[in-house]
Amino acid sequence: MSDVKPVPDGYPVVSPGLAIEGAAAAIDFYKQIFGATERMRMPGPNGTVAHCELMFGSSVVMIGDPAPDMDFRDPKSVGGTPVNLHVYVSDADAAFTAAIAGGATELTPMTDQFYGDRTGAFEDPWGHRWTVATHIEDVAPEEMDRRMAEQFGDS
Repeated sequence: MSDVKPVPDGYPVVSPGLAIEGAAAAIDFYKQIFGATERMRMPGPNGTVAHCELMFGSSVVMIGDPAPDMDFRDPKSVGGTPVNLHVYVSDADAAFTAAIAGGATELTPMTDQFYGDRTGAFEDPWGHRWTVATHIEDVAPEEMDRRMAEQFGDS
């Protein structure tokens, strides 16, 4: 048996990888909007990014320019994405406003949710979809059930 850990130190068990045409600009956008920090970057040919690791709190998101020969494709090249990334931030309203000002497209306006979060969703300029959230209220399970039934109707 190997002494090498199956999950390396500093990595969560699940880390999304985003293919982004123009990854360098997207990395700057994510740093500004989400406060992400760059852990490492490997340059690719012609000014592209082969691999970058951004820290969103304790979460790692891996980013690079598309590599179609490795089947690493960006959302715009495949007609969009069914994936939404959910990010908790200290001020979701400010992050949402900055994202829209930075070229993102609003999908869902900022709203207080029945489960105790304030959220809004947008598509970034590279086709990835994000929900920004700030937890604003701890809601007991019974109260959450009541609020959900009120919002969506009793079934």
